[in-house]
Amino acid sequence: MTETPSSHEAPRSLVILAFASVYFFWGGTFLAIRFAVQTIPPFLMAGIRHFTAGLILYAWTRFRGVPRPRRIHWRGAAIVGGLLLMCGNGGVSWAEQKVPSGIAALMVATIPLWMVLINWMHGDSKRPSLGVSLGIVLGFAGTALLVLPAGKTGGHIDLLSALELTIASMCWAAGSLYSRKAHLPDSPLLATAMEMISGGLLLLLFGTAIGEWPKFHWSLISLRSGLSLGYLIVFGSLVGFTAYIWILRVSTPAHVSTYAYVNPVVAVALGSALAGEALTLQTLLATTIIVAAVAIIIKFRTEQLPSGPRNVLALAEECPAIPEPESGLKS
Repeated sequence: MTETPSSHEAPRSLVILAFASVYFFWGGTFLAIRFAVQTIPPFLMAGIRHFTAGLILYAWTRFRGVPRPRRIHWRGAAIVGGLLLMCGNGGVSWAEQKVPSGIAALMVATIPLWMVLINWMHGDSKRPSLGVSLGIVLGFAGTALLVLPAGKTGGHIDLLSALELTIASMCWAAGSLYSRKAHLPDSPLLATAMEMISGGLLLLLFGTAIGEWPKFHWSLISLRSGLSLGYLIVFGSLVGFTAYIWILRVSTPAHVSTYAYVNPVVAVALGSALAGEALTLQTLLATTIIVAAVAIIIKFRTEQLPSGPRNVLALAEECPAIPEPESGLKS
C-alpha cells in the first residue's frame, strides 16, 4: 500500500470533517434503521442496504486495481458477513421495530464487553485485567438499568427485543474475533465489500424464508423509510467506512477510538430530538454508565488483544486496541 500522510500532514479541516462523518453518520444509523423498518420489513431492508453497498464498494475496489479474491476468501467473507450482518445488524433491525433507536444503540455499545469475554473464554487472551473487569461490570450494570422497568411514570423495554439486541451484539463480537483468522483478502475494503455482499444475500434469503416479501410493497414504502434506506447505504456504509479508513491512516488509535463512545450519545440525542424518544433520568444514567464502561475497556484492553482483523466492519469495533493493523492501514 502506498505511503500516506501522518496526522500532522493531513489538512486539519479534512480530519475534522472525517471525524464528524464517523461520529454523526454512524451515530445516525440507528435512527435511520428505526425509520426504515417502519414500512420496510427489517431483514429485507438490511439485505438491500448491505448488498447494494457491497456491490458498489466491490466494483470500486476492483476498479482501483485490487486483485480478484479467491474462492476461499468468499467462504471466509460469508462466515464473517453472516455473523456481523445477518445475525448482528439484522437482529438490530428487527429489534428496532419495538425498541427506540437510542436504546438499541446503547445495547449495541456493549459489543466490546462481549469481545473481551468471548476472547477470554475461548482461550485466545489472558484473563481480563482489573480495569477491563471493572468496565465489564459497569457495562452490564448499565444495560440492566436500561432494560429494567422505569416505574409508574416511565416505560419499559420489550424484553424479547432486548434479548435479540444482546444476541446481535454477541454475534457481532464473535464475527469480529473470527475475522482475525478467516481467510480474507489483504485489502480491508475488498474484504468489507465481500462481507457486505455475502451478509446482504443471507439477509435477503432469511427475509424470504420467514415470509417478508408478501409484506414488501414499493407503493407502501414511506418517503421517510426510503430516504432512511438511502442514508444507510450512502452515508452509513459507503461514506462512513471511507472516512473511517482515512482517519485510521492519518490519526492515532486513541483519537479514533472516541467514536465508540460518541456514537451512542449521538444516537440517543437524535432519537430524542427527531423521533420523540423518551429521554428519562434512567436512560441518561444508563447512557453515562455504558459509555464510561466502553471508555474504560478501550483504555485498558490495548495490551490484551492479538493482531487485529483485516476488514473494516470488524476493525470498527477493534481499532482502539490495535496500534498497527496487519493490513497496513496505517502504513
